[in-house]
Amino acid sequence: MSGIFKAHLQKFITITDEEFALIMEYFEVRNLGKKENLLEEGQVCRHNYFVTKGLLRKFYLNEKGIEQTTEFAIETWWMTDNISYEHKTPSEFYIQAVEKTEALVISAESQDQLLDQFPVMEKYFRIVYQRAFAASQNRVKYIFSLSKEEFYFNLLSKHPEFVQRVPQYLIASFLGFTPEYLSEIRKKIVL
Repeated sequence: MSGIFKAHLQKFITITDEEFALIMEYFEVRNLGKKENLLEEGQVCRHNYFVTKGLLRKFYLNEKGIEQTTEFAIETWWMTDNISYEHKTPSEFYIQAVEKTEALVISAESQDQLLDQFPVMEKYFRIVYQRAFAASQNRVKYIFSLSKEEFYFNLLSKHPEFVQRVPQYLIASFLGFTPEYLSEIRKKIVL
């Protein structure tokens, strides 16, 4: 598990084995069962999560009480509620394990200490946040510029392994339509 994190860090920054061992002291390992919540609406998000194995999702309940998935995190992806985490305010989201998941967890306080002790980690987190922001920008663009079918086919063509792994009702929630509508789109692929 720590090997996954170390390899991920080394894609963006250079650290020694000794530095990595010290960096790991700021994290704890959390094992989650399927559908276990890390965060619930109304709680303050106090942690940032790095997935080493498994799958997380972030969602909220819309005005009709229906779960709307806004984000997923698979291996080597980070997840948190940035607004709640940064401002220490109650979250409007849930973070939940979609499948059995293992994550490295760091608190806001520990992350601040980590960045003080290892300034190179500032570069790492900057790159991670830039990539997450770019992905978010693309998702907004797709929501406004693509039809629902095009949105699904775009996701399928760019991330086929992801679409195969995530339950279809959650893909539908992420794309903003019903599981039944997704089923109709998928039938067109087979025909």
